Amino acid sequence: MDITSSFTTLLVEDSMSLGALYTEYLRTEGARVTHVNHGGDALNELKRWQPDLLVLDIQLPDMSGMDILETVQADYPDVTVIMITAHGSIDIAVDAMRSGAFDFLVKPFDAKRLSITVRNALKQRQLVDLVAKYESSLPKPHYMGFVGESLAMQTVYKTIDCVANSKASAFIIGESGTGKEVCAHAIHNAGNRRDGPFVALNCASIPKDLIESEIFGHTKGAFTGAVANRDGAATRAHNGTLFLDEICEMDLELQSKLLRFIQTGVFQRVGGTKEEKVDVRFVSATNRMPWDEVKAGRFREDLFYRLHVIPIELPPLRMRGKDILLLASSLLKEYNKEEGKKFKGFSRDAKQCLKTYQWPGNVRQLQNVIRQIVVLNDSELVELDMLPMQLTAGQEVKLDSKEQPEVAAKPEPQQDRGLNRTEPAAPSFLDGIERAAFSGAEQYASKAAEEKSDDIVPLWLTEKQTIEHAIAQCGGNVPKAAALLDISASTIYRKRQTWDELEKSLSN
Repeated sequence: MDITSSFTTLLVEDSMSLGALYTEYLRTEGARVTHVNHGGDALNELKRWQPDLLVLDIQLPDMSGMDILETVQADYPDVTVIMITAHGSIDIAVDAMRSGAFDFLVKPFDAKRLSITVRNALKQRQLVDLVAKYESSLPKPHYMGFVGESLAMQTVYKTIDCVANSKASAFIIGESGTGKEVCAHAIHNAGNRRDGPFVALNCASIPKDLIESEIFGHTKGAFTGAVANRDGAATRAHNGTLFLDEICEMDLELQSKLLRFIQTGVFQRVGGTKEEKVDVRFVSATNRMPWDEVKAGRFREDLFYRLHVIPIELPPLRMRGKDILLLASSLLKEYNKEEGKKFKGFSRDAKQCLKTYQWPGNVRQLQNVIRQIVVLNDSELVELDMLPMQLTAGQEVKLDSKEQPEVAAKPEPQQDRGLNRTEPAAPSFLDGIERAAFSGAEQYASKAAEEKSDDIVPLWLTEKQTIEHAIAQCGGNVPKAAALLDISASTIYRKRQTWDELEKSLSN
C-alpha cells in the first residue's frame, strides 16, 4: 500500500487553534491525526502506538521538543519526525535535524508548505522501508572472508554463489585494496573445487623474463639458473583454481600463449617439448578497466573474451556506506586480540570521521589505520585525535567546505588508466539543476566582468539566487537541494536567516 495515501500522524502542538488548523491540513493529505498538547501526553501515546509521522513543536508547556526527539531516536527510530519552530528558535531546529529530525517548519506556514514537507518525509520513509525489507532477506554481513552488509556487497555475494560451481572464467574488477584476492578465494571456497589447490600469481610483481616460467614451469637448463625441473602455477593448480592478479600487466607476447592454454588446457614448460594437460578454473583480476586496455592495444581482445566471462565488480569502500564502521569494528576487535589492548569501540566524532572520509586506499588503508590506532594508543574508546592526520584533516576540509558559497565543483578528468579515479556520475535530474546553477554562475561572472563596478551585485545576493533557484527546481525540498549543492540543509536554513536580517537592515 502507498503510505502517502493513508498514514498515521501524532501532532504535538500546545496551541489549540493551531493544532486544529494543522490537523485539517494533515487530514487533507490523507492522515489519521491524533493531536496532543503536552510532551508528557506525546510520550504516553508513543508507548501505546508508533505513528508513521510525528509533527512536533519545539516549545511545549511541560518539556522541550528536543527531549522528546531524543527519546524517539533512542526508542522509536522508525518514526519520522518533523519539527515545528518559531522564527527565533531556528538554531535549535537546526540542532534537531542534526539529532535525527527529517526537516522543520517555521511558523507561520500554510497548507502547501506542510504538504510538501510531509510528502517528502513519507517518500523517504517508504524508500527506507523498502530497502530495509530487501536487506532483511539478504545473508549475514560475514561471507567467505568478506565483512559487509551493504547492497553493493550483497550483490557480490550473490554473484559468487551463482558462479562458484561453474568452470567459466571469472574476472574481478576493483580499485586497489578492495579485496580482489579475497573475492577469488571466496569463489574457490564456495565451489566444488574447494578441496583442490588455490594458486595465486601476481603478474605485476614478477619480472617479464620470468613470468612465463612462473606460469608454465621450466625444465632443467632452460635458462641460466634453471638447475632443475620446476612446476609452474598451472601444474600446481591442477583440479583447482589459478588466480591471475593484475592480469593487465602481462606482456602481449605471453598473452597469446596464455590464450592457447585457456582454450585447450594444454601447455609446454619453458625449455620443454612435451605438452602437459591440466584441469584449471581461471579467475583473473585487475584495478584497471580491461576494455580500455583492449582499446589501447595493451590487452588482447580475444584473451579478454576468454577471461571476461563472469565479471564481478567490487565497490570501493567509500561507496559501501555502513560497511565502513562494520569493518572498522571487526578490525578493532581482531587487532585488540593480537596486541593485547582493551578498545571497545569508537567515539561519535571518530565514527563520523571514518564514515565521511573517502578512503582512496579502500579496505587496505582502513586496515592500516585501525592497526596504527591500536598499536599507538591504549584506551577503551577510539577518539577523534587518535586518527591519523590525513583522516582528520580531510574531515575538517569537508566540514569547512559546507560553509563556503555553494557553486558546484566540476568533476575531475578521468585518469587514462585504472579504476582508482573519480568518474562523473550518470546524467540525472539533479545533474541538470547542478549544470543550471553552474551555468548561471558562469554567465553572471562573465556579465559582471563587462559591467562597471558600481553595477556589481553583492555576493550574498548571488548566492541567495543560486540556492533559491535550486530549491525551486527541487519542488521546495531543502534537503534535496542541499545535497545537490554539496552543502548541509542546516547551512541553507542559517543562510536564509542571515538573508532576512540583511534585507531588513537594507530596508530600514
